[in-house]
Amino acid sequence: MPATRFPPDLMTAALALHDNRLPDAERGLKAYLKRDPFDARAIRMLAELAGRIGRLKDAETLLRRAVEIAPAFTAARANLALVLYRQNRASDALAELDLLLEAEPDHPGHANLKAATLGRLGAFEDAILLYERVLAEAPAQPKLWMSYGHMLKTVGRQADGVAAYRKALDLAPTLGEAWWSLANLKTVRFDDADIAAMEAAQDAPGIGDEDRFHLDFALGKAFEDRREADRAFAHYAAGNALRRTQLVYDADETETFVDDCIAIATPAFFAQRTGWGSEARDPIFILGMPRAGSTLIEQILASHSAIEGTTELPDLPALARKIPDYPHGLTELTADRARALGEEYLRRTAVQRRTDRPLFVDKLPNNWAHVVLLRLILPHATIIDARREPRACCFSNFKQHFARGQAFSYALDDMGRYYRDYVRLMTHLDAVQPGRVHRVIHEALVADTETEVRRLLDACGVEFEPACLAFHETERAVRTASSEQVRQPIFTGGDRAWRPFEVHLGPLIDALGPVVATYPDAPPNP
Repeated sequence: MPATRFPPDLMTAALALHDNRLPDAERGLKAYLKRDPFDARAIRMLAELAGRIGRLKDAETLLRRAVEIAPAFTAARANLALVLYRQNRASDALAELDLLLEAEPDHPGHANLKAATLGRLGAFEDAILLYERVLAEAPAQPKLWMSYGHMLKTVGRQADGVAAYRKALDLAPTLGEAWWSLANLKTVRFDDADIAAMEAAQDAPGIGDEDRFHLDFALGKAFEDRREADRAFAHYAAGNALRRTQLVYDADETETFVDDCIAIATPAFFAQRTGWGSEARDPIFILGMPRAGSTLIEQILASHSAIEGTTELPDLPALARKIPDYPHGLTELTADRARALGEEYLRRTAVQRRTDRPLFVDKLPNNWAHVVLLRLILPHATIIDARREPRACCFSNFKQHFARGQAFSYALDDMGRYYRDYVRLMTHLDAVQPGRVHRVIHEALVADTETEVRRLLDACGVEFEPACLAFHETERAVRTASSEQVRQPIFTGGDRAWRPFEVHLGPLIDALGPVVATYPDAPPNP
């Protein structure tokens, strides 16, 4: 789009957007667009505003309008590609990125997003080759080196990933996400020089909140490795508190949602819907809390010749968002609609399949919240509930910075309530649909791996294969925080990690309530 001078009122709105004065920006942009509804620049700004407050669908609609008006407006098309990527619509994003790179073949930002999109589609080697091409031409790009490190980590090239993260830090020592990426490998131990560099980065003038909280999470890991629990917790608490200010999460809403699901999912509700949904048996859902061992379970299953591992797929929550007044709208579904949703899930997830194995794993932990929908639309799917001791699991979440989602995990009381609500809904499903969920207790899996693996494979309807016990030898891409841990034999010390921090965990333990005392059993629902 040709550069033209901004009219004064559009410039005023642009400055308000730049300063994050969003109400002023919104009023100014809407007033301007009433007078000139075909100004693609103003439409793009309004889309950026929508994206900042989480209205990604509105942002997409606006950006499509902008590129319709001005097809050569590459900045708007780049925003559209990013919005599609953030909506987990990688194939759609890729189509826009190909157009962008045709118009601007040397733009490193477009190439970076395309590589990330290829990774989301499982085309990891293509993504790595693209990163290497771009970095050969533009080597002084710290965030590109960091993204390259993420992809190398995913495919198991840990040493190369560490080198890429270190290169990013050579270029930008205050890049907090690169420090956290090293910590998040779980296998890197920071030395005195690293700690000094991170502390200096936190004291650097003008450091932003995002760099600061990433550094706090990394310093927490550094001091925990040195068994300095109080210093570690201070950094974990600071990082969580800062991240929490940027997120919207209401524990009362989660509690009400679970109450509503329990009220809907009666024995009669399911009996009246017998025979609904897709006949497919392909999906195996591993759900529960994050950091409860789901990646380990997936790695075990993906070591079987009949089961393909994918990743944390966004498709079931996306289908839930299509149901008006969810979860109450579940009562309005018809048999045809339930079957159509099940088939749509299979079509959406097909893009993640890379083999002809008959079964595949979807390990998005948060799918526990959609288990009633799941039972309606995919009644023959296998459901695995990965459960871990509540204090160990929740503390592991507290010291983990998630790239996206998991807004409950940045406050101890929010997290305790979230765990308790998850247990409440799964306990209810056990009561009204007994035997439909196979539960893996993490501590039992660690203590008697072969017995639990045999039970797990039996629940999935496949024969035992010895490769499932040698899961750490299976070569496959792993995109979650446990990527390096599942490439090693089972580790037995993880569930003691919370104990040195117990003095700080009062709000968590209070919020968990009776689930601590009754674990591994669940307290009865009232």
